Amino acid sequence: MEIHEILQCLPHRYPMLLVDRVLECEPGVSIRALKNVSINEPFFVGHFPHYKVMPGVLIVEALAQAAAVLSFKTLGTKADGNSVYYFVGIDGARFKKPVTAGDQLILKVKLGRQLRGIWKFAAQAEVDGAVVAEAELMCTLRDVSSIVGP
Repeated sequence: MEIHEILQCLPHRYPMLLVDRVLECEPGVSIRALKNVSINEPFFVGHFPHYKVMPGVLIVEALAQAAAVLSFKTLGTKADGNSVYYFVGIDGARFKKPVTAGDQLILKVKLGRQLRGIWKFAAQAEVDGAVVAEAELMCTLRDVSSIVGP
């Protein structure tokens, strides 16, 4: 799945779009996606100037975006201006190695369950085959009109 199809699944745009390519996707089961970590990422200016490290929260966000693509593919729908995909929980987040400029972050997400609009995922990020981060993610798709007042 190339970037143009990802843009149809996710409402995120630069600099918050953190999935560059989907390598494998089995709807209802799992997804494997790629984030190329470039020296030109805007967060590297301040995190950290002397040792450039991708913030852990952005690694988790990249995993959540991969999970969102999996959800949309599972449902057979696309993102639209009427809905937003939200975090509702992050459990057991662990960061094992720093991610730096030049790394290719492989995002692996497995669907655990879907119940009453809440999706639960097991997620791992890897660089060169080594796990750099992992977490259990819970997300939900909500209609914007139910969130935003008149």
